[in-house]
Amino acid sequence: MDFQRLFIIIGICLLVAGLFWPIIAKLGLGGLPGDIAIRKDNFTFYFPITTSIIISLLLTLIFWLLRK
Repeated sequence: MDFQRLFIIIGICLLVAGLFWPIIAKLGLGGLPGDIAIRKDNFTFYFPITTSIIISLLLTLIFWLLRK
């Protein structure tokens, strides 16, 4: 697979995730235990480790099922 096609696919996936983000937020993803949130005076850093792992596992399962 060439890089152009890979970047287009990644861009489409990010676009779809952005469009469905309000639905994903209502499901409770994005505020799970294990997600790192650092809040200072005028600075906020958020790194969703647990959410990323769960989404990765779900996508892996979906792609594995589609391959069979």
